[in-house]
Amino acid sequence: MSLSRRTAARSARILGVTAASAALAFSAAGTALACEIGDFSAAAGCDGSKGVITVTDKDASGVPAVVTVFLENNGADLRQVGEQTVEGSKKGTTVTFAENWEPNAVYRIHIKAVKNEKVLVDADIAGNLTTPAEACKAEESSSPSASPSESESESGTPSESASTPADTESPSPSDSSGDSAAPSASNAPSPAAQESNLAETGASNTGLIAGIAAVLVVIGGGAVFFGLRRRGSDNR
Repeated sequence: MSLSRRTAARSARILGVTAASAALAFSAAGTALACEIGDFSAAAGCDGSKGVITVTDKDASGVPAVVTVFLENNGADLRQVGEQTVEGSKKGTTVTFAENWEPNAVYRIHIKAVKNEKVLVDADIAGNLTTPAEACKAEESSSPSASPSESESESGTPSESASTPADTESPSPSDSSGDSAAPSASNAPSPAAQESNLAETGASNTGLIAGIAAVLVVIGGGAVFFGLRRRGSDNR
């Protein structure tokens, strides 16, 4: 065999081995990324006082899968809880079903994934799902807190807003106005009192004025009399 034929044959064998290796690698990669039932898990929990069932899909290929949840009773489906479609991810994608489950209840979770008309998964999560032995607790409503005055009055301690004793109460506007009005009424004479005082003053002064006028009349008369008498004596 010539050198060129040997070289060509060796090159063909190398290419064949490389192609086979690549095919195996792609096949392994495709198998690793394929959706399978082991990518799914389920759990029962509480959202506040309500029960929920969550299903997580960790299929890194992101093949859409239909998740259906059934409530079981003695190995038979009692009712369908719900159905949702989930697209998995490497970190995990979760779908939630609202279900007020009872303690120790059993649920069957069925997964069906189809890609390019090829069924990749059509099975139940192994072992089904059994809920916890204790149901979700109802949230306790917080009672309104008592006001400081009510809490202190209940404990027997006077509240800060308690009214001051009666003897230390500051006078109200009406009381202060009444007290201030009383001295003004007693000190300032009323119009009737002023008139009566003027009347009494006029009555008491009238006699004095009359007496002084009478004395002046007598004095005047005497002066006139003595004046006339003196004039008569001078005429003689």
